[in-house]
Amino acid sequence: MNKPIILVTNDDGINAPGLRHLINIMRTIGKVVVVAPQSTMSGTAHSITVRSPLRVEEIVKEKDYEEYSCNGTPVDCVKLGEQIVLRHKPDLLVSGINHGSNASINVIYSGTMAAVLEACIDGIPSIGFSLLDYSSKADFRYCDEYVKIIAENVIKNGLPSGVCLNVNIPTVNGAEIKGIKVCRQAKSKWVEEFDERKDPRQKDYYWLTGRFERLENGKDTDEWALENNYVSVVPVHFDFTAHYAIEDINKWKLNA
Repeated sequence: MNKPIILVTNDDGINAPGLRHLINIMRTIGKVVVVAPQSTMSGTAHSITVRSPLRVEEIVKEKDYEEYSCNGTPVDCVKLGEQIVLRHKPDLLVSGINHGSNASINVIYSGTMAAVLEACIDGIPSIGFSLLDYSSKADFRYCDEYVKIIAENVIKNGLPSGVCLNVNIPTVNGAEIKGIKVCRQAKSKWVEEFDERKDPRQKDYYWLTGRFERLENGKDTDEWALENNYVSVVPVHFDFTAHYAIEDINKWKLNA
């Protein structure tokens, strides 16, 4: 049988340990083509490059494995990977393994998940993987089993049309992972603040800071699953329509 073609990207950059680990796992499953940003693109969400030229640099090209870096965003990497490097759709797109959580509201800001959503828009089965450890020395080894199980299931079973997966893996901290839970995105927000400072010329500048705030404690959410040492799997789609609100808004007097 032909090996599945797997496109791999991330938002932490081509040299990120999480990406390297994900590549090694995917190489046990299929033919791997990597197109990842040259530098860190965390928090870029679904941005694309439109005001400067994009470049793709070949790093490795051998049987069943190719690797390229790109000067663009994660979404740019997906577009170029499909349309320029492969010239066709891959069988699977995986993004990560991200250094840090992309659970709950973080999915909105995530470059990791933007790449996944971009592939999903184009009908490619796609998964984002994140580990709840922001350290550059994070231990990704215990992720292997769960990443492989989920990826192989997507290749075998496919995903519903317009749906991709947001997978988050808890830090072990001496406790065993209890398993995998398919759940919903928790309601939460970032309470943001700005650290106001002055430069040597007494000009103001600002560093964005803040804290994460959960708005519910439901046991069917990704945040609950992660706090209780489960791998969370949230089906995500790109239709932002608030369908439940259509009927109410249609009652407004909108016609002149």
